[in-house]
Amino acid sequence: MTDFTFNTTPSIRQSFGGAARLGELLENLPFAQDSRNALFVTDPGIVKLDLCAPALKSLRDRGFNVTLFDAVEPDPKATTVLAAVEIAKASNIACVIGFGGGSSMDVAKVIALLAASDQPIEAAYGVNQATGTRLPLVLVPTTAGTGSEVTAVSILTTGTEEKKGIVSPIILPDIALLDAKLTIGLPPHITAATGVDAMVHAIEAYTSKSPNNNPISKALALQALDLLGANIRTAVHDGSNIEARENMLLGSMLAGQAFANSPVAAVHALAYPIGSLFHVPHGLSNALVLAEVMRFNSSECATAYAELAPHVFPDIATNRSAEAICDDFIQQLIQLNVDLGLEKGLRQVGISDSNLDRLASDAMNQTRLLVNNPRAVTLQDARQIYKASL
Repeated sequence: MTDFTFNTTPSIRQSFGGAARLGELLENLPFAQDSRNALFVTDPGIVKLDLCAPALKSLRDRGFNVTLFDAVEPDPKATTVLAAVEIAKASNIACVIGFGGGSSMDVAKVIALLAASDQPIEAAYGVNQATGTRLPLVLVPTTAGTGSEVTAVSILTTGTEEKKGIVSPIILPDIALLDAKLTIGLPPHITAATGVDAMVHAIEAYTSKSPNNNPISKALALQALDLLGANIRTAVHDGSNIEARENMLLGSMLAGQAFANSPVAAVHALAYPIGSLFHVPHGLSNALVLAEVMRFNSSECATAYAELAPHVFPDIATNRSAEAICDDFIQQLIQLNVDLGLEKGLRQVGISDSNLDRLASDAMNQTRLLVNNPRAVTLQDARQIYKASL
């Protein structure tokens, strides 16, 4: 067995309704004995829905001085992070809480890092470039998709619309709180897109060419797909089903642990420009290119895809060649998007043939991800995958 490293969030708590007891959880952390100044990072939609109200009340009831930063946008900008860092420093923040989807959690990670460090953000981009320490960090996901609560990754949009990642174990949080009650009100389309996003994490982690692809990540990816495949339709079509919501949140977290250590590849590399240039939500961007990337990769990893297939679709016939199972798997994933009410192709989100060259060019900048793909991707390959995804 080759050497590998596996890092994850040290404390993971699953508690239905647990966000309403967040103050009780935090008051036992060491920082709370000296300072109770906390920065609560979220987005305007979460605030408008009052989704964070119980958590904020709990914090204040336990004596925390909460500064609310609710300016996180989809595909968050580095400038948004820097503005929040200035607020954190001015308010002598001792703890950062990220509450929301992947964007809010990613922003919270970098705030916690930069508020405790003099490192410029530009120096932190890349793999293991972050230095120093960070403030205590707690992440609370409100969607079942990104797995950001257990990943050492933060993705930000730079001034050039290009997405860049900060990848370092330093930004893993101290605590991840999984409260499926927060996901009960998610609309079907968001539930579907984020759920497929989690599936992509597991699929790409299992097949990653990363030298750190490891048995733990593979096992977690399989368990994640078992949960996600069995529950995504129920969660989308019966959003108040508590068991389905809890299973989706747990599956998302397991997939996050998997890809945090066995990194994702071409699906994400091609999805990022779709989000940056056309402001398509990340999960949907992944869903729109998943099938064609898998079709492209199948010449190199049909066997691995065949191993994954029954974990998503238990009724898939497995007494066939790996290539036949793989083809069926891809077709069933395409049909799953349809069943979940997701857009069928890139044209439905405003992308046309005239955009393909720019998309392909931007995708090729995602070398951190493309290096993990089972099959090498050229500029022409990327363009062809986008075209087939129209």
